[in-house]
Amino acid sequence: MARYSTPGPGLERAKSRNIKVLRRIWYFLIPYTPQVVGASAALLLTAGATLAIGRGLTGLIDQGFGTGTDGSLEKALFFLMALGLIIAAGSCIRFYLMAWLGERVVADIRNAVFTRIIHFDQSFFEVTRTGEILSRLTTDTTLLQSIVGSSMSMAIRNFILMVGGIVMMFVTNPKLAAISLILVPIVVIPVLLLGRRVRTLSKMSQDRVADVGAFAEETLNGIHTVQAFTHEARDIAHFGEDVANAFDTALQRHRIRSFLNATVTLVVFFGIGAVLLVGGGDVIDGSITGGELGAFLFYAMMVALSAGIVSEVYGDLQRAAGATERLIELLETEPEIRRPENAIAFDDASLPDGQGGRVSFENVTFNYPSRPDLAALTGFSLEIAPGETVALVGPSGAGKSTVFELLFRFYDPKSGSIRIDGVNIAEADPVEVRERLALVPQEPFLFGETALTNIEYGRPGASREDVMAAARDAMADNFIVKLPDGYDSFLGERGIRLSGGQRQRISIARAVLRNPSVLLLDEATSALDAENERLVQNGLQRLMSGRTTLIIAHRLSTVIKADRIVVMDQGSIDAIGTHEELLGLSPLYKKLADLQFFDTGPTVELQKDVAD
Repeated sequence: MARYSTPGPGLERAKSRNIKVLRRIWYFLIPYTPQVVGASAALLLTAGATLAIGRGLTGLIDQGFGTGTDGSLEKALFFLMALGLIIAAGSCIRFYLMAWLGERVVADIRNAVFTRIIHFDQSFFEVTRTGEILSRLTTDTTLLQSIVGSSMSMAIRNFILMVGGIVMMFVTNPKLAAISLILVPIVVIPVLLLGRRVRTLSKMSQDRVADVGAFAEETLNGIHTVQAFTHEARDIAHFGEDVANAFDTALQRHRIRSFLNATVTLVVFFGIGAVLLVGGGDVIDGSITGGELGAFLFYAMMVALSAGIVSEVYGDLQRAAGATERLIELLETEPEIRRPENAIAFDDASLPDGQGGRVSFENVTFNYPSRPDLAALTGFSLEIAPGETVALVGPSGAGKSTVFELLFRFYDPKSGSIRIDGVNIAEADPVEVRERLALVPQEPFLFGETALTNIEYGRPGASREDVMAAARDAMADNFIVKLPDGYDSFLGERGIRLSGGQRQRISIARAVLRNPSVLLLDEATSALDAENERLVQNGLQRLMSGRTTLIIAHRLSTVIKADRIVVMDQGSIDAIGTHEELLGLSPLYKKLADLQFFDTGPTVELQKDVAD
């Protein structure tokens, strides 16, 4: 299976040199075998009827127009009309079934890719841009839809017509057929030579489009920062460069495909001219009939048109091969954090008094995949009793947030172990681990949904009454009920319709509703004003009561009453104790306390030292 721990943007794997990778789509077609069989039958029926038109033309010209015998013209026309009816019915069935298959298969592929992506761990998103993923889910799958729903059917149908037409050319007149086939290598050679270049440019074109989407997505997500720093002109120029690169690459591909199509068309018409010259002479001297020449020209034109369509569709199939490669990369990528085969289950019944929430870090060392030479934690050991409140303080880069990341098992440590209620989380199902935790981040993320849905995210399926109770505990109810539609009010993308403090209280309500064994607070009240901070602190105190709580503290005033304060520096523990104890034990803690409690004017240095 592919891995994604390699540094650098995006995923890289060996690129195929042909369209065989499209065979992978067959796995998504297997569940719909009846539709595939129906479309195939309709395709063969229409192809056979189309090939039979040549025989009908022979009869129409030689018997209908030539001899003028009674009823011969009517019979020939009736035969052609019957073929037309068969072709029309078969084409209708084939088109509908293939369009249905295209939509259905692409929907299944999108579901499969999204299901895979959403289970990837954080190291994947360290090295892969969101815009690139979105490009694969939208642009690449849309391309596959057109291939499965249309182009692949066209390719098969015209290939059958091309081969069948060649056979019928030999059946009709071997000499003229041999003359025509002399030109085949002239057509095939440029297709083979230029096809590889088209395939390469197709993959490059898709990558450049992904670059456009990635930059646009990142810029729009940070639109406040873009406008605040008047970066619009530079970002417009950057976007224009990405668009130009995508345009130039696509133009190169279209230029080669245009030259290829022109070459094939020119050679084909020269071939038809040669056939007319030789065949016309044979008709004059009586070697063949006019009907036979007409049928041969029909088959020759059919072969020529089918070859042109196959050549055109082959380019589309090459583009689809590139899209399929990019999707297969995601489907074959195996997350590093996943459920062990023999996962250990949590047994709350075996806990003393049924109280869970014991957390222990045992000599943990960890490096982020994107920074393999810099340890985020080194020999970190900490035991937290059930119901205990422990605060993590220290300068930026001390490793406080890393403790939370590892506890959620977003990453696995390089060495050492982490246990919750005696269970090594590396041996447990990550879902079960995370169900025991709730996080109130410093910068809450709200979805483009209603207030009710955003709070319910903490415990899907919770009743409306439970959601409202959680909101009241978090002091969010008082502003939610004043929204235009109350709890059913749309909050906007990322909760843009709310203030920072209101978004924070929604996040706290989400954690309240989850009712976790272990509560993680990343400076949960930092965005609140003094009055609301006091009210929310009261709500948090009720939530924290009797529950294991870890707090990342940027302001020491919020954790003075913690049972223990852990001072961290450069990935290690500097000291542990209460506020009063640490003032005498830890020079680093005393420095932080002096800056916050005794300086009258906080400085940039203060923000630098205590921000995480």
